[in-house]
Amino acid sequence: MIDTISWITVYPEIVLLAMACIIALVDLGVKSPRRTGTYALTLLSLGVVAILQGLYASGNTTLYGFGNMVVSDPMGNWLKCFATIAVMITLVYGRPYAGDRGMLQGGEMFTLSMFALLGMSVMISGNNFLVIYMGLELLTLSSYALVALRRDNATASEAAMKYFVLGALASGFLLYGLSMMYGATGTLEVGQVFKVIASGQVKHQVLVFGLVFVVAGLAFKLGVVPFHMWIPDVYQGAPTAVTLMIGGAPKLAAFAICIRLLVEGMLPLAIDWQQMLVVLSVGSLALGNLAAIAQTNLKRMLAYSTISQMGFVLLGLLSGVVNGNTLSAANAYSSSMFYVITYVLTTLASFGVILLLAREGFESEEISDLAGLNERSPLYAAVMAICLFSMAGIPPMVGFYAKLSVLQALIASGYTGYIALAVFAVMMSLIGAFYYLRVVKVMYFDAPITATTVSAPLDVRAVLSINGALVLILGIVPGGLMTLCARAIVLTLGT
Repeated sequence: MIDTISWITVYPEIVLLAMACIIALVDLGVKSPRRTGTYALTLLSLGVVAILQGLYASGNTTLYGFGNMVVSDPMGNWLKCFATIAVMITLVYGRPYAGDRGMLQGGEMFTLSMFALLGMSVMISGNNFLVIYMGLELLTLSSYALVALRRDNATASEAAMKYFVLGALASGFLLYGLSMMYGATGTLEVGQVFKVIASGQVKHQVLVFGLVFVVAGLAFKLGVVPFHMWIPDVYQGAPTAVTLMIGGAPKLAAFAICIRLLVEGMLPLAIDWQQMLVVLSVGSLALGNLAAIAQTNLKRMLAYSTISQMGFVLLGLLSGVVNGNTLSAANAYSSSMFYVITYVLTTLASFGVILLLAREGFESEEISDLAGLNERSPLYAAVMAICLFSMAGIPPMVGFYAKLSVLQALIASGYTGYIALAVFAVMMSLIGAFYYLRVVKVMYFDAPITATTVSAPLDVRAVLSINGALVLILGIVPGGLMTLCARAIVLTLGT
């Protein structure tokens, strides 16, 4: 018989699942093309779930349920809370865009978004290989459907097909790697895998063979080189509202399963997976920044930017253990967590501006479409500039402190090779600043192509203004969020 604690660990997920099903049923009887009632109910449901997850996270307790298959801990609960808020903001930004393009007529967008969020929550809460994989598949299947939501758009359908084929390949990699780890250790539970590997009773070659496939699967979900090929095509081809949905909140879930699998489950193999992450991060920083320079499509440029940003996240993950010493682990993993949270915050605002500029029959996707934006709307130009400065790592934006914290974790490790990595990362960031500043130049110094003013619903204007302000404020006073991340990591990992 399942005890009460098991149900407590997944209570927010139960609420999310119940509301997703209710919204799907409600949508069957709705005729309005804008789905105003469904939209309000969806935001209300997500708000309740976010509050529940925030309360769980602030409790600073770790609970295990369903035979240790599910874990509710501070790191996971904060990530779920931020992911829920990110999905809420995405729906606020995306609803006018989706309504203009007929994406709300069937009502699937809200339901699929909630199921995608449920998949993220299951991934983050998973303490068992099968649970993590189940959550991953729920997220990816929902994402495939969202990308193809514009049924009459050939570009979106092509992007969905590419995403599906490559996503299935990556899921196969991850599943094969996890099955190898299960075959070697005899357990699916993350904590027990750690103990078996640490005992030294399993052949190292077998473990490393499985580890290679696990890292390959994780690399695809993060979108790092050489498993990045889906990112530019899907970002550009998907409807912009869906691009934000797959480029924002899922990054938090991807970070969580990296911690669950690599740190909580396979830390004794750190010397092996760290070498793989070094190669992935170096490749991502180089290719992401260099390829972005050549882009004229704004969504495609931000896709390559994402690849380079995820390279920084990997730098934080790989600097936690040096020669078996875990003294700097909390600092390294918390800096990586801080980086991915602030990256998602910045991505939301930047795509929010792109969605705002898009009109019925017109996609604001080219860099040239932002020409003279400051003359048309100083507020939205300022928000976009703040986001671009943040992604470039220019103070006092939050992106500067995020990069600084990761570089500081690398240098604090004391390993000479990591110091060289930090220098390389700084050089790539300098190169990357070019394509970010180029967009700022277009917004402020180029003549506007059109004289039409930029208008948006009140909820979009309010959320976008707060979103942009947070990118600036968290850069000036980052201590609170950094402390939250550090405390969550320490309480979760016990480092």
